[in-house]
Amino acid sequence: MLTLKIHHIGYLVKKIEPAIRTFKTLGYEISQDVVRDDIRLADICFLEKDGYRIELISPFSEASVVYGLLKKYKNCPYHICYETSDFHTDCEALRAQGFLPIDAPTPAPALAGREVVFMTHAALGMIELIRTD
Repeated sequence: MLTLKIHHIGYLVKKIEPAIRTFKTLGYEISQDVVRDDIRLADICFLEKDGYRIELISPFSEASVVYGLLKKYKNCPYHICYETSDFHTDCEALRAQGFLPIDAPTPAPALAGREVVFMTHAALGMIELIRTD
């Protein structure tokens, strides 16, 4: 059985500061200031409202893994992230259900260096898993 718990919704934005200001007008508060992720070549910020957490992701380079998504989809939510206390077991269980990793597990600077992996499924798109242990 999977041990997944929703951590956040990933929201892709062209410019992070105007996005932060706009989410604040909707009542969101910053829960983690902007962090530069040199692995993914993106600036990342977390905001919360009513128990929901949004991750704003803004590429600072055309070489960013999300730059192409931003060009295609513009500003939009694009993944749900799940925490797991049994990272490798849950990754394998998801693979058995048709989820394919799109990259190798790597540390996430915006998440205290915890290991993350992005996976995709033909029926629902992209998800992210975060190791909690």
